[in-house]
Amino acid sequence: MPSNRPRPRLGLVAVLVAIALGLAACTAPAAPSSSSPASGLVASASAGNISGVALAGPVCPVERPGDSACAARPVGGAVIVVTRPDGSEVTRVTTAPDGRFNLNLAPGSYVLVPQPVEGLLGTAPSIPIAVGPAGQPAPSSSPVIVDYDTGIR
Repeated sequence: MPSNRPRPRLGLVAVLVAIALGLAACTAPAAPSSSSPASGLVASASAGNISGVALAGPVCPVERPGDSACAARPVGGAVIVVTRPDGSEVTRVTTAPDGRFNLNLAPGSYVLVPQPVEGLLGTAPSIPIAVGPAGQPAPSSSPVIVDYDTGIR
C-alpha cells in the first residue's frame, strides 16, 4: 500500500553531480591532436635525453584554429613517473612552471605515466618511449607532448 508521506527531493547539487558523473562516464577520451608532435612512440637521441612538455586543453568551449587565446596551457607541477614496460618504476620528474621536463635515460624501453593533476579531468594517457643505443640518431627532435584534459566541452 503506498504511503502518503512526501518523497524526499534530491537537492540541486546532487542532481548536478549525478549528471556530471553520467556525462564523464560517457565521454570518450580525447584523441591526440594532429598538431601534437611526438605523441606516442618516441626514440631519443643517443644520450637518452628526452625532452617534453605537459599541456592541458581545451581551454575554450569552442576552439577556433589559430586563436591563441584558446591554445593549450602548460601544466606546471605535474608528476610523470617513468616505468619499464613491466610497470617497475625507474624515476619520476616534475614539470617546470612552463610545463617542460627533461629526462636522461639509458637505452631501453620505457613508459611515461602521467599522474593526476588537481583541477584537470583524469590523467593524461601513458606514452611508450624507446631510447636507442649510443650513436643512433633520433628520428624526431620534437618534444614529447603529455596531453591533459581540462574537461571543457
